[in-house]
Amino acid sequence: MLTNLGKIIDPYGHFGIVRNLDGTVTRYLNFPKVEASPVASHGEPVVSKDLTLNPKNKTRVRIYMPTSKLCSSNDDDTRIPIIIYFAGSGWILLIWDTNIVHSQCSALTQEVHAIVVNVDYRLAPENRLPVQYEDAMDAVLWVREQALDPNGEQWIREYGDISRCYLHGCSNGGNMAFVTALEATRMELEPLRIAGSIMNQPLFSGMERTNSEIQSCDDPVLPLCAQDMFWELALPEGEDRDIWYCNPMVEGPHTSAISKLCRCLVIGFTEDPTMDRLQEFVAMLVNHRVPIEAQFNYTGFHGIDMVDPTRANAIVEMAKEFINKP
Repeated sequence: MLTNLGKIIDPYGHFGIVRNLDGTVTRYLNFPKVEASPVASHGEPVVSKDLTLNPKNKTRVRIYMPTSKLCSSNDDDTRIPIIIYFAGSGWILLIWDTNIVHSQCSALTQEVHAIVVNVDYRLAPENRLPVQYEDAMDAVLWVREQALDPNGEQWIREYGDISRCYLHGCSNGGNMAFVTALEATRMELEPLRIAGSIMNQPLFSGMERTNSEIQSCDDPVLPLCAQDMFWELALPEGEDRDIWYCNPMVEGPHTSAISKLCRCLVIGFTEDPTMDRLQEFVAMLVNHRVPIEAQFNYTGFHGIDMVDPTRANAIVEMAKEFINKP
């Protein structure tokens, strides 16, 4: 617990979890869930279906497809971009198939006119980092396999343009998009190409506090103790917050790959406790000559797009402009 000006904040209670003696957590924060809808009805603009990603790891993907593309004439052989999406969970929350994430992915699919692959990655602390990055790369390789296999998943095989794959994530999902993009630079993925990464309020940290973190001790959405809790539950035991994938500002095995990244879009809000780290992160990308666009809004907090439809739509529009830019 953290005490600030007489106020006690329990980070576990803040996110509805209880830590168990065996190292697992019990999650009491239940978001409404939505089933996939593989068949269009009542003029719905987007269809979706669930498929197995890695049976050994019990991971899945939910694929979203614009209904208009499925209903287009046989003469229309235009392929559409593929967005591989990592929802924000703080590494620990069950959120993959909730109405919030389903709405976000449906909006991306409809507005960008793209196939969205929403990745059900494993959660901490039952599965600690770096397994989430392994699940993310599983998704990239799965998309490639489906596109090249004559018996692969139909939507990707027949309609997806694997030369225009984008990584998109929010919060810790933004962190996953960054790390996965780095890993992709070291792999032979052709004809699949990571054309860009969209990082919406990517979650980073470090042992030395920033000013925005210090000022967030009693933040109503993401207090400092909750940020620390996320990383405490997610990092490998014995590692601190200066490991490179938590704090990319440190020198590490990732440093040489940063300059090889394709286009990046970083989205942030000035009331986000991680804002100082986002600005450092953008400056680092610039120093490595990464083609980058930064969209910082002066009003908003961490995860605002999960509760504010107007901001959620604005982020979708940013992604649309970024992907459709020549």
